[in-house]
Amino acid sequence: MANDAEQSSMLLGTLMVLTVVSGLVDAVSYLGLGHVFTANMTGNVVLLGFAAAGAPGFSIPASLASLGAFLVGAACAGRVILHIASRRRWLIAAMVTEGVLSGGAAVASATAGGVIGSGWPRYTVIVLMAFAMGVRNSTIRRLAVPDVTTTVLTMTLTGLAADSSLAGGSNPKIGRRTSAVAAMLIGAVGGAALFLHQGATWPLALVAVIVLAATAVFARSAASHRLDVPG
Repeated sequence: MANDAEQSSMLLGTLMVLTVVSGLVDAVSYLGLGHVFTANMTGNVVLLGFAAAGAPGFSIPASLASLGAFLVGAACAGRVILHIASRRRWLIAAMVTEGVLSGGAAVASATAGGVIGSGWPRYTVIVLMAFAMGVRNSTIRRLAVPDVTTTVLTMTLTGLAADSSLAGGSNPKIGRRTSAVAAMLIGAVGGAALFLHQGATWPLALVAVIVLAATAVFARSAASHRLDVPG
């Protein structure tokens, strides 16, 4: 039982770090890429609708690029997972991919002087980050950890309210659910502050560092090895 608790704690901690990263990524994406998300695809579909209706400040090509890259990333991850025998390796592969592509996005931003709202830097960052998030989401979906999707909070917030004592429930998983909400908020605040004061390059570089560091900690953890069984 203690080993199971340690394994669960390590996995949840890693997923919470990725949730913080999602807030960082979407803060930079929305503020720096001209009203487009690269992690939250629900929001991106809505933004595509705004653009299709002719609302100013929104872009059909940018939204479609993000959605397309995300779907390709998710499909690629799904295919790769078929050839990987363990859940631990799924997550490590997805996180390494995300860290490397985030680093590539930071390089693209630096090359453009931190201005990524137009031209090739915009679409380079969109494609790299959306592909990475597609890989991550496909992997998280296969891991199927309840109430922690790392990129969207709608069902988490619904669970908090619907299962609360106010609704006659017993507040199950309240710590996990509130932690996920707080993690996303912290990432969004930090990402927005960094972008507004430093431009896009530093927050994208920070994403790469955080993800790769989290990967190293997870991979070296004895608890993570207990996930190294067929999923």
